[in-house]
Amino acid sequence: MYSRQVLEQFQNTRYVGDLPDASAYARVDNPACGDTLQLAIKVADGRIADARFRARGCVAAIACGAQLVEIIVGQPLAQVRNLRRERLVETLGGLPETSMHASQLAIDALAAVLKAAS
Repeated sequence: MYSRQVLEQFQNTRYVGDLPDASAYARVDNPACGDTLQLAIKVADGRIADARFRARGCVAAIACGAQLVEIIVGQPLAQVRNLRRERLVETLGGLPETSMHASQLAIDALAAVLKAAS
């Protein structure tokens, strides 16, 4: 059902927790399924210097949050702003159609935290 990458992110989650010196913070909810994703970023010199997330939801929601943070840490803000859901899903080796909502939740959290950082 889930790819090796999804299971790896779910079972060995990194970047989870709070980021006390965050430049911006956002929380998004999916009212249809109840999943929640919180994302905090620290911006320095035009890059995402650090990030942390917390997720409450399905395996895919947790894996998408973890993968998102791995993708964005160290990247220039301009590049992060161009991240699309399809790339996130691709880096996870795909998602079942019934779990695609989790990738949108992660992208929505990213958009919200970038807006808060502006």
